[in-house]
Amino acid sequence: MTDAKAFIETESCLLRDERPSINLRKMSRDDWPQLSYFGSLLKLKDTGQSPVYHPEGSVWEHTMLVVDEAAKRKAQSTDSRVFMWAALLHDMGKPATTRSRNGRITAYNHDRVGAEAAEKMLLSLTSDAEFSRETAMLILYHMQPLYVEKNLPFKNIPGMERDTDVRDVALLGLCDRLGRKGADPREVEAGIADFLKKCGAENPGGL
Repeated sequence: MTDAKAFIETESCLLRDERPSINLRKMSRDDWPQLSYFGSLLKLKDTGQSPVYHPEGSVWEHTMLVVDEAAKRKAQSTDSRVFMWAALLHDMGKPATTRSRNGRITAYNHDRVGAEAAEKMLLSLTSDAEFSRETAMLILYHMQPLYVEKNLPFKNIPGMERDTDVRDVALLGLCDRLGRKGADPREVEAGIADFLKKCGAENPGGL
């Protein structure tokens, strides 16, 4: 299998399957190890996370939970293709940025590093530059729900509004938070609703 073929099969899985993680796990075992771009995603399996915030384990395990949550909600996004690829690649910057500091595992700037890596990967696999850029922007801003809620200096509402759709960021943020073992759906939904309110964005019917 080539990276180009893996791209087609992965996209089909993301857009078609009710639980993409089932086929993604199979492809990661059988096909991706021999590939360049998709092989690089296997680093997610060896990248640890804080057990406090991610008791499910590695970045890969978290990502599999996120894509399954995203598959349930992709119809609510402005572009299902962009949304599902962003769900799969949202933490691909973590292998390069994860550090253990004083007993704490951190991955500062993984959103920026991941956005750059994702856009480079997608541009190498498809001629659709707009799709690649939109996916990268959603990845770049996927941490904004936390930054805005906590009023952290990294928040960038104007940039987010300029470069992507705030409700898509909220939807990905919802899936990101639900993609954790033991997540409380009501608490997660309340946090995302607060993010939308602080951004001045409508939340008709809730996410």
